[in-house]
Amino acid sequence: MAAINFAPVSIRLSELSSGNGNTFRSSITLKKKPFATLSVSASSPEYSPPVPENPEIELEFIGPKADGDGRYPVERAKAISGEKLLRNIMLDNKIELYAPYGKVMNCGGGGSCGTCIVEILDGKDLLNERTNTELRYLKKKPESWRLACQTIVGNKENSGKVVVQRLPQWKR
Repeated sequence: MAAINFAPVSIRLSELSSGNGNTFRSSITLKKKPFATLSVSASSPEYSPPVPENPEIELEFIGPKADGDGRYPVERAKAISGEKLLRNIMLDNKIELYAPYGKVMNCGGGGSCGTCIVEILDGKDLLNERTNTELRYLKKKPESWRLACQTIVGNKENSGKVVVQRLPQWKR
């Protein structure tokens, strides 16, 4: 059985007189007791395992070119569902997003240059739909291609795995 107890917080305001009839409050003194206590018994029929507060999306970023041994490099990251754009997740985790020209010529995430193209290999259902900006820049590109600066990862409720091909225009 779960029980939650809340203790009251009492506030006492001291008053001062300035001598001309005006009264001023000088400070707030808080007397507080423990705010809340929670006790849960595991044998209780009401008990259920804790649910994660913020669902997470796992991301795998596949490099554009194979290494000397023929394998494509893979980098991984995690993000809280619905909180960040794919571009920001990549930059925060120091995962290469731009081709050499894009490093200099990108718009900084404003959706006006088209240099942050990625391909979604798996997990498309965990992302937002293509935006009008993407429809304009990517109209002759495959449906799996997205602009990282326009792609929201998750919707605050879903969780799962997204596999992203970096620089798909370089893929051979």
